[in-house]
Amino acid sequence: MKKVIATLIAGLFATAAFAQTPAAPAAPVKAEAAHTKAVAKAEAKETKAVVKADAKEAVAAADAKADVASAKADAKATKAKAHHKAGKAKVKADAAKAAETAPAAPAAPAK
Repeated sequence: MKKVIATLIAGLFATAAFAQTPAAPAAPVKAEAAHTKAVAKAEAKETKAVVKADAKEAVAAADAKADVASAKADAKATKAKAHHKAGKAKVKADAAKAAETAPAAPAAPAK
């Protein structure tokens, strides 16, 4: 019985010695931490790029709105100039017509 107990105890010590994990798994933990850090860095970079693209788009939209407003103002000014020129041309044409029709009227007989 003493031999059986001694064998069982020796077996327990032997399995306990071999059951211990070596110090090597620390490297996979470091690798996993490095991987997690790299993933977080990539996600941050992606987020930054998305925010930058959104900001660029917003600026482009604002510029487009400003360009449209500027174009509308320019069009309004151009229209006003055209109307003004047309008005001047009409007045000139009316004056020219009046000048042409005045001499063509029969002259009053001199007494």
